[in-house]
Parts: sequence; C-alpha cells; structure tokens
Amino acid sequence: MEEQPLVSALLLRLAEPFTAEALFDQMEDTVFFIKNSDGRYVCVNQTLVVRSGKQRKSELLGCTPSDIFGEDLGRGFEVQDREVIRSGRQLQDKLELHVYQPRKTGWCLTTKLPLRAATGEIVGLVGVSRDLAPAIDATAGSSDVANAVAHAESRLSRPPAVKQLAEVASMSVYQLDRRMKHLFGLSTGRWLLKLRMDHACHQLLASTLPIAEVAMGCGYSDQSAFTRQFRRSAGRTPSEFRALGTRGEVG
Repeated sequence: MEEQPLVSALLLRLAEPFTAEALFDQMEDTVFFIKNSDGRYVCVNQTLVVRSGKQRKSELLGCTPSDIFGEDLGRGFEVQDREVIRSGRQLQDKLELHVYQPRKTGWCLTTKLPLRAATGEIVGLVGVSRDLAPAIDATAGSSDVANAVAHAESRLSRPPAVKQLAEVASMSVYQLDRRMKHLFGLSTGRWLLKLRMDHACHQLLASTLPIAEVAMGCGYSDQSAFTRQFRRSAGRTPSEFRALGTRGEVG
C-alpha cells in the first residue's frame, strides 16, 4: 500500500534493528498506532487489536476509528487526529477514558505526534495510549496525602482547589503534586478531574438521575460545561455513555 514506505522508515527510526511495532506488541498496557493523513490506520500493535475485539491486525488497517469502535467513540478520536494533522501540534498525555472489549473501561494517557515527510508536509501521525497504573494505596506511609484524598472524595459536589488539598496535606502544591504522581501517576489537578469523572460514570450507569443532577453531584453547576468536559474525557456525551450501559456495552 502507498503508506508502507512511510511506515517502514518511521519504524526503523524508532527502534532499530527491531521494529517499533514488534516492540509495542509486547506492551499489553499500551496501544500503539500510525495513521495516514486521512486518519486511517496503517500500523497497529496487538494490544489495539485485542481491545477492538478483532482477531488480526489486517482487520484494522485502512479503517478509521469510527469503522472500528463505532461512531459514538470513533468520532472523538477523529477530531483529535484532524487537529494534530491540521495544526502540526502534538497532543501530549491527554487523560482519556477508553472503553475496551468486553464491557470494560479504563483511564489512559494519550499522546499523538504529527509525522512529516522530508519536505515538511504532514503525512500522518503516530500515537500511543498508555494505561494508568493501578494507584498505590495512598494510606501506605503517607497519612497526609490520605487526608487530602479523603477530603476531596467527601466533597465531590464542591471540589476543593489544589491549593486547599495541599493545605490539608500540610505540603506545598509542588510537594503534593510529586506525591500524587508517585501514587496515582497524575498531577493533583488531573487526579481531581479523574475523581469527578469516575463519579459521573458511576452515577450515569448505576442511577437514573437526570444529567443535570449528575453534573451538580460532580461539582458542575452548568450542565453544558459538564457535558463538554465529560465528552473531552470519555469521548462521548453523558447521554451517550449512559446508553452504552443500557445496551450492556459497558458496566
């Protein structure tokens, strides 16, 4: 296929003498992919095959994310791809909630980089999505951080600012960030966002509360702002996510 020289050259640059594709095939916690300028997959690792519910890499090649994951989820990925290719700016460690096969959700950090030809023209992108490691018990040897975590968890409807959590932990914001990154793999601010979105997901799947009430319970007085943030994090609106649970596609 016409993209193969691009793929081969990139793989050789990334990991010689081993190809990057073979390397990433060994990483079950990381999705790796290369897409052409149309946003179609031209290279994937085995983890992406498994999580898409397919059997072979060939089933993904030449497809768009919507072809593989459905329009509800795929269009969010495609918007990201078009922006990276259009602007030439990388997407760095974006916190995202992904839906895997079967009926499983998980948080990851996604990075996408534009690929340029020798002329400087953007011809596609390369990306990875890395699973967040399970959190280390915040109570183990760090009661100050545990107090901050408990403080945030008990105030989801009125989330505290990072500075307030640092004060609860008797630390500077910088010190708390370092501890949070060690324990949860995220800065304090991003951990707070994940906490709120996790609560939203649970409420959307386990209750029939109106979206506006779910939003308020997560600290959003503006339903529109909540919907925008939820879509940025989960790739779909709260109503679309709830529909996945109703259809038994996530639980």
